[in-house]
Amino acid sequence: MADAKIQRLYRQLFADRTISPDEDDELIATLQSLTTVQDGSSSPPALTPDKLQWMRTTAFNVARNYLDDEREENVKLLKAINAVVHALETTCLLPSLDDDGGHNFSQDAIEELLSSIYQSNDNNGDDDDDGPVVKGAEATALRKFLSNPSTRPPLSELVWLHTTAFRLAAQYLDEGGRKNVALLKSINVIVQIIETICMKPRRLTLDLPPSHTPDANTDFTTAVQTLWNLDSNRLTPHEDYKMDVQNSKHPCDKDDAANDPLFTHVNTQIFATRPTYHAFKQLLDNYTVDTRTREEVTEREREEVHAFLSAIMETAPMKYCHQYCLVKDASYEERSVPRDEDDFVKILETMWFELYSRSGCGFEHVFVGEVKDDSVTGFHNWIQFYLEESKGHIDYRGYMKPRSRDSSAETNDDDHVLTLQFSWKGIEKFVGTSFIGVSPEFEFALYTMAFLTGDEENHVTLDVGNGEAFDLNINCHKYDNHVGSCYVEALAHHD
Repeated sequence: MADAKIQRLYRQLFADRTISPDEDDELIATLQSLTTVQDGSSSPPALTPDKLQWMRTTAFNVARNYLDDEREENVKLLKAINAVVHALETTCLLPSLDDDGGHNFSQDAIEELLSSIYQSNDNNGDDDDDGPVVKGAEATALRKFLSNPSTRPPLSELVWLHTTAFRLAAQYLDEGGRKNVALLKSINVIVQIIETICMKPRRLTLDLPPSHTPDANTDFTTAVQTLWNLDSNRLTPHEDYKMDVQNSKHPCDKDDAANDPLFTHVNTQIFATRPTYHAFKQLLDNYTVDTRTREEVTEREREEVHAFLSAIMETAPMKYCHQYCLVKDASYEERSVPRDEDDFVKILETMWFELYSRSGCGFEHVFVGEVKDDSVTGFHNWIQFYLEESKGHIDYRGYMKPRSRDSSAETNDDDHVLTLQFSWKGIEKFVGTSFIGVSPEFEFALYTMAFLTGDEENHVTLDVGNGEAFDLNINCHKYDNHVGSCYVEALAHHD
């Protein structure tokens, strides 16, 4: 189910501000159907733990359109949102609370804390804007209360906790006005805090139909295409992001063929609402780009690596990556890739994040970029490109067409593969190719499969949809038992 269809589902549910028992059953059944690949289909699961935050936030955003001038109608709307949140959590999350809870747990104390948050927002609201949402200090106080061993809620109070967050919020609804919009935002933040502390993701099971389940005879091209089909977290051109590719050029041409930035818009909410994008972004500032400078890995940076690996392993692309490596009988350091997922993560951490003797790691080179001998090496990720360009650190110089004469498609602003030239902090990258709009887990899974099962060069044809396909070379260079470099080359572009 595409994002637009999910939004349409919410609009149907919120239209009359009431979700009947039958509609609630239908909602849960629909969400459960989105967690697995349907028999005979190559479509990815639409509802996975990594997409829960987006789907919950979208529910609140859609509900804003149904706020009414009548307070009672808005109370009904809050109850409907609560039902949707409950259905999402039931489908994607499990409780992480103990049966007993803290000995100082108090319903009255939680009600007082939540009321103070809503009261603070109500007093500070301004009808001329959207009003404030939960401030950092208020969010910290709620997190501390819920996570403190002495005040932590017992398992039996989890449903009450959610219901209370909505019930107390209803007391601060206006007859109309934009304070109600701020109130919805505040509830969303509070629910996210409750989910983060009191619940945990339901481990994703990738149940592919036989026609798409990898086996020993599955070739690399088929595996890459399946990986692409499973990337439900990929962004949509012209909706989630917009590009202006401008003019083409030859790799040897040093003239600037693009006066403007490559990215004209990216929905930055993805870095707050989509766990894998958020965790990926946290890693990008952990490295010194000059290869002459020795890297020092802090405990906080190790925690960020663990958070990223945990997030991506709850996605379909990484589940498929693990399955593919198992059936291909891949090995690492002369031992078979482990069937246990936690042991597989340990291999990923070593091959991607363990420092080389040259004071770098595979993740840094491939996704962040390095400067060596006054030239940019690596730097093959579109998210890093966008973030650095938005800071003014990148000068986009134009794109290059695939060399093959068989190419029939024109380069345009919705291409998912782009060969380009740029300078980074004044240092040139004369030619580099990147996937555009793909999720962090897609690229990480692709290059992991190439490292563990592929050759140094892996030629594939990828159907990216909308009648377009690319002939690609997935390059993978090893540095002992670590990823040295992985990147994609566009050989031809067809429509």
